[in-house]
Amino acid sequence: MEHIPLSLLFVTLFILLILSAFFSSSETGLMALNRYRLRHLAKSNHKAATRAHNLLQQPDRLIGLILLGNNFVNILASSITTVIALRLGGEAAIAIAAGILTFVILIFSEVAPKTLAALYPEKIAFPAAIVYTPMLKILYPLILLINFIANTVLRLFGVDLNQESNDKLNADELRSVVNETGSLIPKRHQKMLLSILDLEKVTVDDIMVPRSEINGIDLNDEWNEIVELLTHSQHTRLPVFRDDINQIQGLIHVKRILHLLAQENFTENALLETIQTPYFVPEATALNTQLLNFQRHERRIGIVVDEYGDVQGLVTLEDILEEIVGEFTTESATAIKDVHPQKDGSFLVDGSANIRELNRIMHWNLPVKGPKTFNGLITEHMENIPIPGTSMMIEGYPIEIVQTQGNTVKTARIIPKMRKKLVKVAEKV
Repeated sequence: MEHIPLSLLFVTLFILLILSAFFSSSETGLMALNRYRLRHLAKSNHKAATRAHNLLQQPDRLIGLILLGNNFVNILASSITTVIALRLGGEAAIAIAAGILTFVILIFSEVAPKTLAALYPEKIAFPAAIVYTPMLKILYPLILLINFIANTVLRLFGVDLNQESNDKLNADELRSVVNETGSLIPKRHQKMLLSILDLEKVTVDDIMVPRSEINGIDLNDEWNEIVELLTHSQHTRLPVFRDDINQIQGLIHVKRILHLLAQENFTENALLETIQTPYFVPEATALNTQLLNFQRHERRIGIVVDEYGDVQGLVTLEDILEEIVGEFTTESATAIKDVHPQKDGSFLVDGSANIRELNRIMHWNLPVKGPKTFNGLITEHMENIPIPGTSMMIEGYPIEIVQTQGNTVKTARIIPKMRKKLVKVAEKV
């Protein structure tokens, strides 16, 4: 190299530093690519994304190629720097040149390029994939040899090379992804997606209409009463039973018998002929499973039973969908039947109110693990049947017992505004 001009050596060194920066930045860019976005782009026939995706299918070969190129240019740059140092200052300048080269490579060929690639992985990785694809084919035998030696060393240390990388997201990780999408997904849609993920944590007995609130047709009632109920029913489907809901005969679709109601010969037998076989649902069935079961059995309503076969309540397809998208009705949150707003900002709540429904409609945060009803929540907290005038604090909500009936709380007052004030005070402290 004694006959090579210094100018050419400096130009060559500059080119090698650029190549080193290319290898460093492309490595970071390719490894920092969002795998799920990359797969989406590849399936959409995005050519650059397809190249990058194919390279990342065999990461050991890709890393081997990048490190081979990076180490080659860095070592060659070090050799050229040594030659330049000898020419300019003799052996004493070699140490100084080595220090300067280390600083230059660290800043301009490592830290800066890798930082840029981490910030804009696609802009770096996609063009780099165009270069690496033919390089990998040309240097394939050498890369294969390097990987064979490296893998042999790893096996000596007990590393399982056949273990598949686990890049799939579990439910909790997916929740984090949805929460971090920011403005990419509207807040309402984020809430719906999170609600779908939470379906597996909720069972049908959490959202069912309790047995005591089921409206149905008792075949032992007077026929005039049955016709009156069918005529003025607010529900499109009603359970049919004898004496007790446990003696359920089936379900009837009210709209399908309207034409029969107009006939004078409409009898119990005609009614029984239109009854649909009841569809029973175990009370511990998760909502995501029940949603699929409704679809599979082509049903919209199920009778919830316990382990002994006794009817506990009723669940509908609409109940599950409301867990995902919210209420279908247009009535305001303060107009639901179990909640009665007061002028002082408090609410009188019926003890039979479902806690999940209260949280969803009123935007409260009452605990849902445990009792299903407001009465159950209070009695579990107090560990007895409280008398009117008793006050308590549950999850920061001041609650006062207004009325009891027998062994249940019939009405209680809750003051959400007081909870907000307590939260603000706690934050200041």
